[in-house]
Parts: sequence; C-alpha cells; structure tokens
Amino acid sequence: MTESPALVIFDLDGTLVDPAGSITSGIAFALKSHGLPVPDATTLGSMVGPPLLESLRRLADVPEEALPAVVHAYRRRYISHGMAASRPYAGIPELLAQLRGEGLHLAVATQKPQSLAEKLLKLHGLDRHFHSIHGAPDDETLPPAPDGKARIVRAALTTNHASASRAVMVGDRRHDAHGAAANGIPCIGVRWGFAPAGELEALALVGIVDDAAALRDAIAAVLSRQTAGTAAETAAC
Repeated sequence: MTESPALVIFDLDGTLVDPAGSITSGIAFALKSHGLPVPDATTLGSMVGPPLLESLRRLADVPEEALPAVVHAYRRRYISHGMAASRPYAGIPELLAQLRGEGLHLAVATQKPQSLAEKLLKLHGLDRHFHSIHGAPDDETLPPAPDGKARIVRAALTTNHASASRAVMVGDRRHDAHGAAANGIPCIGVRWGFAPAGELEALALVGIVDDAAALRDAIAAVLSRQTAGTAAETAAC
C-alpha cells in the first residue's frame, strides 16, 4: 500500500493571514453598537484565536441574552469590512506554493466558521494551495465543542488519510498546540501571531519561528525526523 503524503496543518488568523485589526475592531464595533463596554486593546488582542462566543463570554462579559445579536453584528462587520482589510503574512504565499510543489498535503484547521475561512482564503488566492479546509460550525451562537480545536485538527487528519506520525501543526496560540497534542502530532509556533508574551514558550512546541523561511526549515526538520523514526520502526519489525 502506498503511504499517504505527509500533512502540514495550518491555523488561519495569526498564522497564515494577518487580520490587520479587523477582528479586534469588529468586536469593538459590535459591542459599542449594543451599548456594551469595550475591553482594552490587550484584552481585545487576546480574543483573536479562541472561538468568538467563548471570548465574548469570558473576556468581554457579554450577557447571555445579548450574545446572538453581538455575534451577528460582528460577523456582518467582518464580511463588509474585515476580510478586505486582512492580508497574508510575508512569505506565506510563497511557502505554501513551495510545500505543495514538494508533494506535501496542506490543510487549514481554524476555529473561524468554515464558510468564512473558505471565503477569506479564496479572497487572498490561498485556497488553491490546500487539499482541505476545516473550521467551526457556521452558527457561532452554538456553544463551542469542549474539544473544538482538537476535533477540527482530527478532521484534517481524517480527510487527508494522514497518520500522526506524518503530520505537523503550525499555529500562533495555545489552542493550536493543544489541538495538535490531543491528536498526537507536534506543533510549531509562529511569533508573528497573537500569543501574549510567554505563551508560546510555555507550550510543548517542537519549535518557535520568526519568519516564513524559518518555518520552512522547521517543517522540513520535523517531517525528516518523523520519516527517520518510521523507517527505524519498520526496520525493527
């Protein structure tokens, strides 16, 4: 049986695409439009990455009865203004093309609603690089699954027929590392995202990188170690 290609799973916001303030400004807009207090800039920044409903509850203290309306206002603002303001991080389009050209399978695993993730990637011409795109349910008023990110990463592995021994996750927040660990795959952290100071260093990551070139080297190193490990196991059988 032919072994499936190795799989690289990417987070979206803060990893592939810079929201350029569209997420935080959109949350502020939605809160203001409903007469709710807006958190400080640091708190708003920490809301990029986790499920929106979770952040509105935990970090913005939005009352339960107001959550659907606030989420709806945010989403309308994001579609009308936010996506157009975002942009891929430097070197990411070239990196994706290179990895795809080398025969790797690429996937996205994000807690952004899947339909919006697909639209955002298409807007920036990045969708063509991915074998599959996985996100949260489109109805953001539903409570996020307890193992939300882990479930989304698992879907990427299953769809691409990938094993944990031939896959790596790339992300900018603890949710990415935890989702990867829950599926038994290593995670590389990127510094250009939204992790607060010290968050990445406190995680069990196989590497932390500062730019796309270093990310390419880190991915190659992880996959090389996995290939060597698989070969050693096969020889021992």
